[in-house]
Amino acid sequence: MMKIKKIFNNNAVIANDSENQEFVLFGCGLAFKKKIGDNVDTDKIEKTFILKEDETTNRLKTLLGNVTAECIELSFDIIEYAKSILNIKLNDYIYVTLTDHLNFALKLYDDGLNNPNMLMWEIKRFYPKEFKIGLKALEYIEEITGKKLREDEAGHVALHLINAQINNKFNKTDDLLEITKMISDILNIVKYSYKKELNEKSYDYERFVIHLRFFLMRLKNNENSKVLDDDFLLRQVKNKLQKAYNCMLNIQEYLETVLSDDEKLYLTLHIQRVTQE
Repeated sequence: MMKIKKIFNNNAVIANDSENQEFVLFGCGLAFKKKIGDNVDTDKIEKTFILKEDETTNRLKTLLGNVTAECIELSFDIIEYAKSILNIKLNDYIYVTLTDHLNFALKLYDDGLNNPNMLMWEIKRFYPKEFKIGLKALEYIEEITGKKLREDEAGHVALHLINAQINNKFNKTDDLLEITKMISDILNIVKYSYKKELNEKSYDYERFVIHLRFFLMRLKNNENSKVLDDDFLLRQVKNKLQKAYNCMLNIQEYLETVLSDDEKLYLTLHIQRVTQE
């Protein structure tokens, strides 16, 4: 039987078992009308973190002690809503990253500052489900806090959900090594095509690498099978950015696949941006 050691809110507590092992427990109403020292209703436990010497649980314990109960509850509700919509397992680390991000976003709002999202195009185009969840998260936040955050924050929430899926799908070392090598190879193709080094400290470089990571995840999971006819924008890009477009074709050849028009368009635009600094 576990006993409550610390209460963060109605849905999150730290508890000890009979061997004095610490756990972070999540569950709807888990701590409702409870106090420190009470037994935990085990049938209400939905998520358990064992507090050993690892990054996730230690950071979670520290984080939960430094953010408001309101922020924890928001994060929990958004994650549970996302799981119900996406119908997919999310990496547990999202409980840390999303809670931390929401806490940061709300502080920025209070200070009158914005946190622009540099990947909004890609998120809206390639991850519409996650973006819609992000928009729903903004509704939750406004309802609970009265704070109306910018649409960029919906994109940030979506990114956390995307990353939690990537970490879940590529949890094998071989997968991670393969993706890392492919990103390195693609960057080398761009460098060779333009005969120049890329500025690895620039926003455009960071955006390009993130885009490649998500793009390769989609490719590996056969989410790029539909090939569309050229649309007007892609034809314009092909004509005006011929060097970047040809570089994209070299990457397509390396990948040994046929990319959709959307992938061709965004890959070409990223190549153009990252090589024009």
